[in-house]
Amino acid sequence: MRGRLTGGMLSGSVVLVALGIGLGSAEAQNTLPWAETAVELRDRALADNIAYEIVEGLTLFGPRLAGTDADHRAAAWGAERMRGLGFENVRIEEFPLLVWTRGEERGEIVSPYPQPLVVTMLGGSPATPLEGVEAEAVLFETWQELLDAPEGSLTGRIAVVLQPTPRTQTGSGYGSVSQIRFQGPAEAEARGAVAFLMRSLGTHDRRSANTGSTRMGVGIPSFAMSPPDAEQLVRVARHGPVRLRLVGLPPDPVQGHTQNVIGELVGRERPDEVIVIGGHIDSWDVSPGALDDAAGIGITTAAAKLIAELPVRPRRTIRVVWWGAEEVSQPEGGLAGARHYAETQDELGQIPDHVIASESDFGAGLIFSLNLPPGMADTELAREAMRILAPLGIHFDSAPALSGGPDVIPLVRLGVPAFRLNQDGTDYFDYHHTPDDTIERIDPARLDQNVAAWAALLWLIADSDIDFRR
Repeated sequence: MRGRLTGGMLSGSVVLVALGIGLGSAEAQNTLPWAETAVELRDRALADNIAYEIVEGLTLFGPRLAGTDADHRAAAWGAERMRGLGFENVRIEEFPLLVWTRGEERGEIVSPYPQPLVVTMLGGSPATPLEGVEAEAVLFETWQELLDAPEGSLTGRIAVVLQPTPRTQTGSGYGSVSQIRFQGPAEAEARGAVAFLMRSLGTHDRRSANTGSTRMGVGIPSFAMSPPDAEQLVRVARHGPVRLRLVGLPPDPVQGHTQNVIGELVGRERPDEVIVIGGHIDSWDVSPGALDDAAGIGITTAAAKLIAELPVRPRRTIRVVWWGAEEVSQPEGGLAGARHYAETQDELGQIPDHVIASESDFGAGLIFSLNLPPGMADTELAREAMRILAPLGIHFDSAPALSGGPDVIPLVRLGVPAFRLNQDGTDYFDYHHTPDDTIERIDPARLDQNVAAWAALLWLIADSDIDFRR
Protein backbone atom coordinates (compact mmCIF):
# COMPACT_ATOMS: atom_id res chain seq x y z
CA MET A 1 0.00 0.00 0.00
CA ARG A 2 1.35 3.44 -0.90
CA GLY A 3 1.72 6.24 1.66
CA ARG A 4 -1.62 7.56 2.90
CA LEU A 5 -2.82 10.99 3.87
CA THR A 6 -2.39 12.10 7.45
CA GLY A 7 -3.14 15.17 9.51
CA GLY A 8 -6.82 14.73 10.28
CA MET A 9 -7.69 12.78 7.13
CA LEU A 10 -7.83 9.07 6.43
CA SER A 11 -4.44 7.72 7.49
CA GLY A 12 -2.19 4.76 6.74
CA SER A 13 -3.88 2.71 9.44
CA VAL A 14 -7.23 2.82 7.67
CA VAL A 15 -8.42 -0.56 6.44
CA LEU A 16 -11.34 -0.82 4.01
CA VAL A 17 -14.46 -0.61 6.12
CA ALA A 18 -16.63 -3.72 6.15
CA LEU A 19 -19.89 -2.21 5.01
CA GLY A 20 -21.65 -5.47 4.35
CA ILE A 21 -22.05 -4.83 0.63
CA GLY A 22 -18.71 -6.00 -0.82
CA LEU A 23 -17.88 -4.80 -4.29
CA GLY A 24 -18.19 -8.35 -5.59
CA SER A 25 -21.28 -9.43 -3.67
CA ALA A 26 -24.05 -8.29 -5.97
CA GLU A 27 -24.28 -11.34 -8.23
CA ALA A 28 -27.99 -11.13 -8.79
CA GLN A 29 -28.54 -7.56 -7.68
CA ASN A 30 -29.47 -4.80 -10.10
CA THR A 31 -28.58 -2.02 -7.65
CA LEU A 32 -26.02 -1.16 -5.01
CA PRO A 33 -26.54 0.94 -1.87
CA TRP A 34 -26.21 4.57 -2.95
CA ALA A 35 -24.23 6.31 -0.22
CA GLU A 36 -22.51 3.22 1.17
CA THR A 37 -21.06 2.41 -2.24
CA ALA A 38 -19.64 5.93 -2.47
CA VAL A 39 -17.91 5.39 0.88
CA GLU A 40 -16.38 2.14 -0.31
CA LEU A 41 -15.21 3.74 -3.56
CA ARG A 42 -13.57 6.51 -1.54
CA ASP A 43 -11.70 4.04 0.65
CA ARG A 44 -10.71 1.79 -2.23
CA ALA A 45 -9.25 4.82 -4.08
CA LEU A 46 -7.11 5.64 -1.07
CA ALA A 47 -5.85 2.07 -0.94
CA ASP A 48 -5.15 1.53 -4.64
CA ASN A 49 -5.90 3.20 -7.98
CA ILE A 50 -4.28 3.66 -11.39
CA ALA A 51 -4.00 7.46 -11.51
CA TYR A 52 -0.23 7.63 -11.04
CA GLU A 53 0.26 4.86 -13.60
CA ILE A 54 -1.73 6.84 -16.17
CA VAL A 55 0.23 10.03 -15.44
CA GLU A 56 3.48 8.14 -15.85
CA GLY A 57 2.33 6.54 -19.10
CA LEU A 58 1.22 9.83 -20.61
CA THR A 59 4.33 11.75 -19.61
CA LEU A 60 6.54 9.10 -21.24
CA PHE A 61 5.62 10.76 -24.55
CA GLY A 62 7.34 13.94 -23.36
CA PRO A 63 5.98 17.35 -24.38
CA ARG A 64 2.68 17.00 -26.26
CA LEU A 65 2.16 20.27 -28.09
CA ALA A 66 -1.16 20.09 -29.94
CA GLY A 67 -0.82 18.78 -33.47
CA THR A 68 2.67 17.31 -33.07
CA ASP A 69 3.68 13.66 -33.48
CA ALA A 70 3.93 13.24 -29.70
CA ASP A 71 0.38 14.53 -29.31
CA HIS A 72 -0.93 12.05 -31.89
CA ARG A 73 0.98 9.11 -30.40
CA ALA A 74 -0.22 9.96 -26.90
CA ALA A 75 -3.83 10.02 -28.14
CA ALA A 76 -3.46 6.60 -29.80
CA TRP A 77 -1.98 5.24 -26.57
CA GLY A 78 -4.85 6.80 -24.60
CA ALA A 79 -7.51 5.12 -26.71
CA GLU A 80 -5.76 1.78 -26.39
CA ARG A 81 -5.38 2.27 -22.63
CA MET A 82 -9.07 3.10 -22.25
CA ARG A 83 -10.09 -0.06 -24.10
CA GLY A 84 -7.79 -2.09 -21.89
CA LEU A 85 -9.42 -0.60 -18.82
CA GLY A 86 -12.86 -1.69 -19.98
CA PHE A 87 -14.24 1.58 -21.30
CA GLU A 88 -16.81 1.34 -24.07
CA ASN A 89 -17.42 3.36 -27.23
CA VAL A 90 -13.79 4.45 -27.22
CA ARG A 91 -12.99 6.75 -30.12
CA ILE A 92 -10.59 9.41 -31.34
CA GLU A 93 -12.31 12.47 -32.82
CA GLU A 94 -9.98 14.57 -34.98
CA PHE A 95 -10.31 18.25 -35.86
CA PRO A 96 -8.12 20.69 -37.83
CA LEU A 97 -5.61 23.00 -36.18
CA LEU A 98 -2.90 25.43 -37.20
CA VAL A 99 0.21 23.95 -35.58
CA TRP A 100 2.71 26.43 -34.09
CA THR A 101 6.14 25.13 -33.10
CA ARG A 102 8.99 26.81 -31.27
CA GLY A 103 12.31 27.65 -32.87
CA GLU A 104 15.53 29.23 -31.64
CA GLU A 105 14.96 31.85 -28.94
CA ARG A 106 17.16 34.06 -26.80
CA GLY A 107 17.26 37.47 -25.19
CA GLU A 108 19.88 39.82 -23.84
CA ILE A 109 20.49 43.23 -22.37
CA VAL A 110 22.69 45.09 -24.86
CA SER A 111 23.30 48.13 -22.63
CA PRO A 112 24.09 49.60 -20.17
CA TYR A 113 25.20 46.25 -18.63
CA PRO A 114 25.34 43.53 -21.32
CA GLN A 115 24.11 40.14 -20.10
CA PRO A 116 21.83 37.27 -21.21
CA LEU A 117 18.18 36.98 -20.21
CA VAL A 118 16.22 33.76 -19.73
CA VAL A 119 13.27 34.17 -22.09
CA THR A 120 10.74 32.02 -23.90
CA MET A 121 8.48 32.92 -26.80
CA LEU A 122 4.76 33.08 -26.20
CA GLY A 123 2.85 30.43 -28.12
CA GLY A 124 1.55 31.71 -31.44
CA SER A 125 4.03 34.58 -31.64
CA PRO A 126 5.41 35.54 -35.04
CA ALA A 127 9.14 35.35 -35.62
CA THR A 128 11.68 38.11 -35.34
CA PRO A 129 14.08 38.81 -38.23
CA LEU A 130 17.02 36.37 -38.26
CA GLU A 131 19.20 38.91 -36.48
CA GLY A 132 16.46 39.59 -33.93
CA VAL A 133 14.85 42.80 -32.75
CA GLU A 134 17.08 45.33 -31.01
CA ALA A 135 15.56 48.46 -29.47
CA GLU A 136 15.24 50.60 -26.37
CA ALA A 137 13.01 49.09 -23.71
CA VAL A 138 10.11 50.94 -22.10
CA LEU A 139 9.36 49.40 -18.69
CA PHE A 140 5.85 49.33 -17.25
CA GLU A 141 5.47 48.34 -13.62
CA THR A 142 1.85 47.28 -14.19
CA TRP A 143 -0.43 46.22 -17.01
CA GLN A 144 -2.58 49.29 -16.45
CA GLU A 145 0.42 51.54 -17.09
CA LEU A 146 0.78 50.03 -20.56
CA LEU A 147 -2.92 50.51 -21.22
CA ASP A 148 -2.60 54.15 -20.15
CA ALA A 149 0.29 54.80 -22.56
CA PRO A 150 -0.79 57.04 -25.46
CA GLU A 151 -0.87 55.94 -29.08
CA GLY A 152 2.54 56.28 -30.72
CA SER A 153 4.45 56.45 -27.45
CA LEU A 154 6.20 53.11 -28.04
CA THR A 155 7.15 53.61 -31.69
CA GLY A 156 10.31 51.65 -32.45
CA ARG A 157 10.65 50.39 -28.87
CA ILE A 158 10.19 47.15 -26.92
CA ALA A 159 7.32 47.21 -24.41
CA VAL A 160 8.14 45.44 -21.14
CA VAL A 161 5.45 44.67 -18.50
CA LEU A 162 6.84 43.74 -15.07
CA GLN A 163 3.69 42.98 -13.06
CA PRO A 164 4.12 39.84 -10.90
CA THR A 165 1.61 37.02 -10.43
CA PRO A 166 0.09 36.87 -6.93
CA ARG A 167 0.26 33.50 -5.15
CA THR A 168 -3.23 32.27 -4.19
CA GLN A 169 -4.81 28.95 -3.26
CA THR A 170 -7.49 29.11 -5.95
CA GLY A 171 -5.50 30.45 -8.89
CA SER A 172 -7.32 33.77 -8.83
CA GLY A 173 -3.97 35.55 -8.83
CA TYR A 174 -3.14 34.05 -12.20
CA GLY A 175 -6.57 34.99 -13.47
CA SER A 176 -5.95 38.60 -12.50
CA VAL A 177 -2.86 38.89 -14.72
CA SER A 178 -3.42 36.38 -17.52
CA GLN A 179 -4.77 39.09 -19.82
CA ILE A 180 -1.24 40.52 -19.97
CA ARG A 181 -0.15 37.50 -21.98
CA PHE A 182 -3.28 37.28 -24.14
CA GLN A 183 -3.70 40.97 -24.92
CA GLY A 184 -0.30 42.52 -24.19
CA PRO A 185 1.27 42.05 -27.64
CA ALA A 186 -1.72 43.60 -29.41
CA GLU A 187 -1.85 46.54 -26.99
CA ALA A 188 1.88 47.13 -27.36
CA GLU A 189 1.68 46.94 -31.15
CA ALA A 190 -1.19 49.45 -31.15
CA ARG A 191 1.15 51.93 -29.45
CA GLY A 192 3.95 51.39 -31.97
CA ALA A 193 6.10 48.75 -30.20
CA VAL A 194 8.28 46.44 -32.27
CA ALA A 195 8.32 43.62 -29.69
CA PHE A 196 6.68 42.69 -26.38
CA LEU A 197 8.33 41.25 -23.27
CA MET A 198 6.62 40.41 -19.99
CA ARG A 199 7.48 38.97 -16.61
CA SER A 200 6.25 35.42 -17.03
CA LEU A 201 3.09 34.36 -15.23
CA GLY A 202 4.74 32.31 -12.51
CA THR A 203 4.90 32.54 -8.72
CA HIS A 204 8.40 31.04 -8.44
CA ASP A 205 11.81 32.72 -8.14
CA ARG A 206 13.80 30.38 -10.42
CA ARG A 207 15.48 31.42 -13.68
CA SER A 208 12.82 29.56 -15.62
CA ALA A 209 10.33 31.32 -17.85
CA ASN A 210 6.65 30.32 -18.06
CA THR A 211 5.40 30.05 -21.61
CA GLY A 212 1.73 30.11 -22.71
CA SER A 213 -0.44 31.29 -25.54
CA THR A 214 -0.96 34.73 -26.85
CA ARG A 215 -3.27 35.55 -29.72
CA MET A 216 -2.19 33.78 -32.90
CA GLY A 217 -1.21 36.17 -35.68
CA VAL A 218 -0.49 39.26 -33.60
CA GLY A 219 2.06 41.22 -35.57
CA ILE A 220 4.97 41.69 -33.13
CA PRO A 221 7.27 39.05 -31.59
CA SER A 222 6.28 38.30 -27.99
CA PHE A 223 8.29 36.83 -25.13
CA ALA A 224 8.17 36.08 -21.40
CA MET A 225 11.19 36.24 -19.08
CA SER A 226 11.93 34.53 -15.79
CA PRO A 227 10.96 36.40 -12.60
CA PRO A 228 14.61 36.90 -11.50
CA ASP A 229 15.43 38.38 -14.92
CA ALA A 230 12.50 40.78 -14.56
CA GLU A 231 13.91 41.90 -11.20
CA GLN A 232 17.37 42.27 -12.70
CA LEU A 233 15.96 44.39 -15.52
CA VAL A 234 14.52 46.79 -12.96
CA ARG A 235 17.89 47.09 -11.23
CA VAL A 236 19.72 47.70 -14.50
CA ALA A 237 17.17 50.35 -15.54
CA ARG A 238 18.07 52.43 -12.47
CA HIS A 239 21.39 53.19 -14.19
CA GLY A 240 20.06 54.52 -17.46
CA PRO A 241 18.09 53.58 -20.57
CA VAL A 242 18.02 49.83 -21.29
CA ARG A 243 18.55 48.43 -24.75
CA LEU A 244 17.41 44.84 -25.45
CA ARG A 245 17.86 42.30 -28.22
CA LEU A 246 15.28 39.51 -28.64
CA VAL A 247 15.55 36.62 -31.08
CA GLY A 248 12.75 34.16 -31.74
CA LEU A 249 12.56 32.05 -34.88
CA PRO A 250 9.52 29.78 -34.92
CA PRO A 251 8.65 28.45 -38.38
CA ASP A 252 5.40 29.56 -39.94
CA PRO A 253 2.38 27.66 -38.54
CA VAL A 254 1.23 24.76 -40.71
CA GLN A 255 -2.18 23.21 -41.17
CA GLY A 256 -2.52 20.02 -39.19
CA HIS A 257 -4.88 18.28 -36.83
CA THR A 258 -5.26 17.16 -33.25
CA GLN A 259 -7.95 15.21 -31.42
CA ASN A 260 -10.12 14.40 -28.45
CA VAL A 261 -10.01 10.88 -26.97
CA ILE A 262 -13.34 9.65 -25.56
CA GLY A 263 -14.43 6.56 -23.63
CA GLU A 264 -17.57 5.66 -21.69
CA LEU A 265 -19.03 3.57 -18.91
CA VAL A 266 -22.55 3.07 -20.26
CA GLY A 267 -25.28 3.44 -17.65
CA ARG A 268 -27.52 0.50 -16.82
CA GLU A 269 -30.89 2.30 -16.74
CA ARG A 270 -30.39 5.76 -18.30
CA PRO A 271 -27.60 5.26 -20.82
CA ASP A 272 -28.52 8.39 -22.78
CA GLU A 273 -28.01 10.61 -19.72
CA VAL A 274 -24.32 11.55 -19.78
CA ILE A 275 -21.95 12.88 -17.13
CA VAL A 276 -18.83 14.36 -18.76
CA ILE A 277 -15.49 14.44 -16.94
CA GLY A 278 -11.85 14.53 -18.00
CA GLY A 279 -8.75 16.62 -18.54
CA HIS A 280 -6.68 17.80 -21.49
CA ILE A 281 -4.11 15.63 -23.22
CA ASP A 282 -1.89 18.35 -24.73
CA SER A 283 0.93 20.11 -22.94
CA TRP A 284 3.33 22.91 -23.73
CA ASP A 285 6.49 21.99 -25.60
CA VAL A 286 8.81 22.83 -22.70
CA SER A 287 7.82 19.90 -20.42
CA PRO A 288 5.88 16.63 -20.29
CA GLY A 289 3.02 18.44 -18.56
CA ALA A 290 2.63 16.18 -15.52
CA LEU A 291 0.63 18.74 -13.54
CA ASP A 292 -0.88 20.40 -16.60
CA ASP A 293 -2.68 18.16 -17.32
CA ALA A 294 -1.62 14.52 -17.18
CA ALA A 295 -2.67 14.63 -13.53
CA GLY A 296 -6.24 15.62 -14.40
CA ILE A 297 -6.49 12.82 -16.95
CA GLY A 298 -5.12 10.33 -14.44
CA ILE A 299 -7.48 11.47 -11.67
CA THR A 300 -10.70 11.38 -13.66
CA THR A 301 -9.90 8.21 -15.61
CA ALA A 302 -8.91 6.36 -12.44
CA ALA A 303 -12.10 7.46 -10.68
CA ALA A 304 -14.23 6.16 -13.55
CA LYS A 305 -12.23 2.92 -13.63
CA LEU A 306 -13.01 2.27 -9.96
CA ILE A 307 -16.71 2.64 -10.74
CA ALA A 308 -16.29 0.29 -13.71
CA GLU A 309 -15.02 -2.38 -11.31
CA LEU A 310 -18.29 -2.38 -9.36
CA PRO A 311 -20.54 -5.41 -9.98
CA VAL A 312 -23.31 -3.03 -11.06
CA ARG A 313 -22.95 0.02 -13.32
CA PRO A 314 -24.47 3.33 -12.19
CA ARG A 315 -27.79 4.35 -13.72
CA ARG A 316 -26.27 7.04 -15.92
CA THR A 317 -23.38 7.01 -18.39
CA ILE A 318 -20.00 8.42 -17.37
CA ARG A 319 -18.07 9.80 -20.34
CA VAL A 320 -14.36 10.50 -19.94
CA VAL A 321 -12.92 13.01 -22.43
CA TRP A 322 -9.23 13.67 -22.92
CA TRP A 323 -9.62 17.05 -24.60
CA GLY A 324 -7.11 18.21 -27.21
CA ALA A 325 -5.64 21.66 -27.89
CA GLU A 326 -6.50 23.26 -24.55
CA GLU A 327 -3.22 25.12 -24.35
CA VAL A 328 -3.09 26.85 -27.74
CA SER A 329 -5.33 29.88 -28.06
CA GLN A 330 -6.40 29.28 -31.62
CA PRO A 331 -8.59 29.47 -33.44
CA GLU A 332 -9.57 32.80 -31.89
CA GLY A 333 -10.93 32.10 -28.42
CA GLY A 334 -8.97 28.89 -27.89
CA LEU A 335 -10.29 25.65 -26.34
CA ALA A 336 -10.41 24.07 -29.79
CA GLY A 337 -10.96 20.52 -28.50
CA ALA A 338 -13.62 21.56 -26.02
CA ARG A 339 -15.40 23.60 -28.65
CA HIS A 340 -15.24 20.74 -31.16
CA TYR A 341 -16.77 18.37 -28.62
CA ALA A 342 -19.55 20.77 -27.61
CA GLU A 343 -20.36 21.80 -31.18
CA THR A 344 -20.46 18.18 -32.34
CA GLN A 345 -22.78 17.21 -29.50
CA ASP A 346 -24.95 20.24 -30.23
CA GLU A 347 -25.22 19.33 -33.91
CA LEU A 348 -26.30 15.83 -32.89
CA GLY A 349 -28.97 17.29 -30.62
CA GLN A 350 -27.39 15.62 -27.57
CA ILE A 351 -26.63 18.60 -25.36
CA PRO A 352 -29.93 18.16 -23.44
CA ASP A 353 -28.71 14.63 -22.53
CA HIS A 354 -25.68 16.05 -20.75
CA VAL A 355 -26.56 15.86 -17.06
CA ILE A 356 -23.51 17.64 -15.62
CA ALA A 357 -19.83 18.19 -16.45
CA SER A 358 -16.50 18.93 -14.80
CA GLU A 359 -12.78 18.81 -15.50
CA SER A 360 -9.65 18.29 -13.42
CA ASP A 361 -7.09 20.82 -14.71
CA PHE A 362 -5.28 22.38 -11.77
CA GLY A 363 -2.49 19.99 -10.93
CA ALA A 364 -2.47 17.40 -8.18
CA GLY A 365 -2.87 19.43 -5.00
CA LEU A 366 -5.33 18.30 -2.34
CA ILE A 367 -9.01 18.97 -3.04
CA PHE A 368 -10.32 21.27 -0.32
CA SER A 369 -13.87 22.20 -1.37
CA LEU A 370 -16.86 21.22 -3.48
CA ASN A 371 -19.22 23.44 -5.46
CA LEU A 372 -22.46 22.07 -6.90
CA PRO A 373 -24.81 23.64 -9.48
CA PRO A 374 -27.24 26.38 -8.43
CA GLY A 375 -30.05 25.18 -6.18
CA MET A 376 -28.16 22.13 -4.90
CA ALA A 377 -26.96 23.43 -1.54
CA ASP A 378 -29.85 22.13 0.57
CA THR A 379 -30.30 18.68 -0.96
CA GLU A 380 -29.75 15.09 0.03
CA LEU A 381 -26.93 14.85 -2.51
CA ALA A 382 -25.06 17.76 -0.94
CA ARG A 383 -25.51 16.35 2.56
CA GLU A 384 -24.36 12.85 1.61
CA ALA A 385 -21.48 14.19 -0.46
CA MET A 386 -20.15 16.16 2.46
CA ARG A 387 -20.60 13.32 4.92
CA ILE A 388 -18.48 11.18 2.60
CA LEU A 389 -15.94 13.81 1.51
CA ALA A 390 -15.39 15.54 4.87
CA PRO A 391 -12.94 12.83 6.10
CA LEU A 392 -10.79 13.75 3.08
CA GLY A 393 -10.48 17.33 4.35
CA ILE A 394 -13.06 18.70 1.91
CA HIS A 395 -15.72 21.26 2.84
CA PHE A 396 -18.87 22.28 1.01
CA ASP A 397 -18.83 25.71 -0.59
CA SER A 398 -22.43 26.86 -0.95
CA ALA A 399 -21.53 29.24 -3.79
CA PRO A 400 -22.90 27.65 -6.97
CA ALA A 401 -20.52 26.20 -9.54
CA LEU A 402 -20.78 28.34 -12.67
CA SER A 403 -17.94 26.56 -14.48
CA GLY A 404 -16.35 23.15 -14.30
CA GLY A 405 -12.93 24.03 -15.72
CA PRO A 406 -11.68 25.48 -19.02
CA ASP A 407 -12.73 22.60 -21.28
CA VAL A 408 -16.22 22.59 -19.78
CA ILE A 409 -16.85 26.26 -20.65
CA PRO A 410 -18.35 25.54 -24.12
CA LEU A 411 -20.77 23.03 -22.58
CA VAL A 412 -21.79 25.44 -19.81
CA ARG A 413 -22.50 28.09 -22.45
CA LEU A 414 -24.93 25.62 -24.01
CA GLY A 415 -26.74 25.14 -20.71
CA VAL A 416 -24.98 22.11 -19.19
CA PRO A 417 -24.66 22.34 -15.36
CA ALA A 418 -21.21 22.02 -13.79
CA PHE A 419 -19.62 21.03 -10.50
CA ARG A 420 -16.15 21.79 -9.12
CA LEU A 421 -13.84 19.83 -6.86
CA ASN A 422 -11.42 22.63 -6.00
CA GLN A 423 -7.73 21.82 -5.59
CA ASP A 424 -5.12 23.65 -3.56
CA GLY A 425 -3.11 25.49 -6.20
CA THR A 426 -0.84 27.47 -3.87
CA ASP A 427 2.30 26.21 -5.61
CA TYR A 428 0.77 25.29 -8.99
CA PHE A 429 2.11 28.35 -10.79
CA ASP A 430 5.62 27.61 -9.55
CA TYR A 431 5.70 24.91 -12.26
CA HIS A 432 2.87 25.75 -14.69
CA HIS A 433 4.08 26.08 -18.32
CA THR A 434 7.74 25.65 -17.30
CA PRO A 435 10.36 22.92 -17.92
CA ASP A 436 9.84 21.88 -14.28
CA ASP A 437 6.32 20.50 -14.83
CA THR A 438 7.49 16.90 -14.45
CA ILE A 439 6.20 13.84 -12.63
CA GLU A 440 8.52 14.62 -9.71
CA ARG A 441 6.10 17.41 -8.82
CA ILE A 442 3.31 14.90 -8.06
CA ASP A 443 2.74 13.46 -4.59
CA PRO A 444 1.00 10.05 -5.04
CA ALA A 445 -0.91 10.41 -1.75
CA ARG A 446 -2.40 13.74 -2.83
CA LEU A 447 -3.27 12.21 -6.20
CA ASP A 448 -5.09 9.40 -4.35
CA GLN A 449 -7.12 11.92 -2.35
CA ASN A 450 -8.28 13.48 -5.61
CA VAL A 451 -9.31 10.11 -7.04
CA ALA A 452 -11.16 9.25 -3.83
CA ALA A 453 -13.20 12.46 -3.98
CA TRP A 454 -13.95 12.13 -7.70
CA ALA A 455 -14.96 8.46 -7.49
CA ALA A 456 -17.30 8.96 -4.54
CA LEU A 457 -18.98 12.06 -5.95
CA LEU A 458 -19.28 10.59 -9.44
CA TRP A 459 -21.09 7.56 -8.08
CA LEU A 460 -23.54 9.73 -6.14
CA ILE A 461 -24.32 11.72 -9.30
CA ALA A 462 -24.33 8.85 -11.78
CA ASP A 463 -26.51 6.52 -9.70
CA SER A 464 -29.09 9.24 -8.98
CA ASP A 465 -32.01 10.63 -10.95
CA ILE A 466 -31.37 14.25 -9.93
CA ASP A 467 -32.14 16.91 -12.53
CA PHE A 468 -29.31 19.39 -12.07
CA ARG A 469 -30.81 21.75 -14.64
CA ARG A 470 -33.63 22.65 -12.26
